[in-house]
Amino acid sequence: ELADLVVELQGLDFDESEKKGFLGFFKKQRQRIAALKAQYDKAEDNVDKITAELEKHEVTLMKDIAMMDKMYEKNQQYYKELTMYILAGKLKCKELREKELPALQAAAKESGKAEDAQAANDFANMIGRFEKKLHDLELTRMVSIQMAPQIRMIQSNDSVMAEKIRSSIVNTIPLWKSQMVMALTLHHSQQAMEAQRNVNDVTNRLLQQNAEKLHQGSVEI
Repeated sequence: ELADLVVELQGLDFDESEKKGFLGFFKKQRQRIAALKAQYDKAEDNVDKITAELEKHEVTLMKDIAMMDKMYEKNQQYYKELTMYILAGKLKCKELREKELPALQAAAKESGKAEDAQAANDFANMIGRFEKKLHDLELTRMVSIQMAPQIRMIQSNDSVMAEKIRSSIVNTIPLWKSQMVMALTLHHSQQAMEAQRNVNDVTNRLLQQNAEKLHQGSVEI
């Protein structure tokens, strides 16, 4: 929709270069001025629509920027929690490998029972799965680390675009309107100049015709 409005605005033409005769000029003058003003009103309406569309985009970007702030804070909190769980898990895993597992293995060796050996083996497998979970958490934390600058980059891009939109609304759009007013004013000046030129031409023709008739009459007399 915004692109269509811009295309329509680009088709705006305040230049009326068609030349008309003296009588035709005065006959069509009012209609041409009215048509031009109607064209200006339509263009101004399109500019207002473009402004409204830009403001909608600006609001959306501002909401996204605020949401990115919350995402960044949540990601920071998530990173800290992951780090805490990883450190606690590694400490616990170290304790299990260095204390509890050797104790179970020693007990199984001393008793010689198959169930004790299986219990020690199951415990070792459990520690292995625990370490795998810790590794997964470290990968997740790495994703969290990478996400922080990505969030800020997207947020920065949105901020730049929001600032450009605000600049367009504050600077560019008023410039469009002022240029259209100037075009309309210049058209009025051109119309007045053309009217004056036509008046001068008619006056000169009348003077020339009268001079010729006076000369001819004088010769005949």
